[in-house]
Amino acid sequence: MIQKIKLLGIFLLLLTINACNKGDDSSLSPQSTSINKILTLGASRVEGSRPEFESYRYELWKSLKENNWIFDFIGTQTDESSYPTFNNMNFDLDHEGRGGWTSGEILNGIGDWLNQTGSADIVLLSSPGGNDALEGMPYSQAVSNINNIIDILQADNPSVIIVLEQMAPGRSDIMTTELTDFFTQMQQEVINIAINKTTTSSTVIAVDMFTGFNDDLLADDVHYNEAGAVFIANRYYNILINVLE
Repeated sequence: MIQKIKLLGIFLLLLTINACNKGDDSSLSPQSTSINKILTLGASRVEGSRPEFESYRYELWKSLKENNWIFDFIGTQTDESSYPTFNNMNFDLDHEGRGGWTSGEILNGIGDWLNQTGSADIVLLSSPGGNDALEGMPYSQAVSNINNIIDILQADNPSVIIVLEQMAPGRSDIMTTELTDFFTQMQQEVINIAINKTTTSSTVIAVDMFTGFNDDLLADDVHYNEAGAVFIANRYYNILINVLE
């Protein structure tokens, strides 16, 4: 009897703890109150993995800070790499890059991520469909997923600004005919998406990341080295200075 009472007590305690955890968001980071909340969204090119390869986020952050813009990178992920301080400021480590994720996986997760971070003012959507291409997934499905991701972002914030990459290619020796066709089609499709998804309150902007991009900007088959990160960051910066508050 004593053993049964102890087991019942443990069971009720676990139920209580579980119920409290479900209703307690105190472990989550507080949502940003900054102007210019920027969600850096994508896969490994956003995430980075120092010292093996770079994300563009650090170089973009430095450019924005150097020119005194007020902004906040948001995301449910925290960069665990080490970065030098810049002008006595620590790098903003928040992002929404997930290595290896396809457009479908990002689509399935984006709603929950926005619930945690709060609405973004600006979304930088990196290499849309890139991992779909690398995994040989259907082009039409990637296009559908990208459109649906944008729908969710605009439903969450009808005034969101979305910067959509015409993605940089991989290293020339991996760019098969099939992969090249996918990238080329997607570069044109991004322009179509930007036109079709722009509303009276939400602008979708295509940014050319492929013109001038070459093998010297890659650390491996598909990821940026430091020069590549600077190249991509500069393209983003030239867009952002025209849309930031």
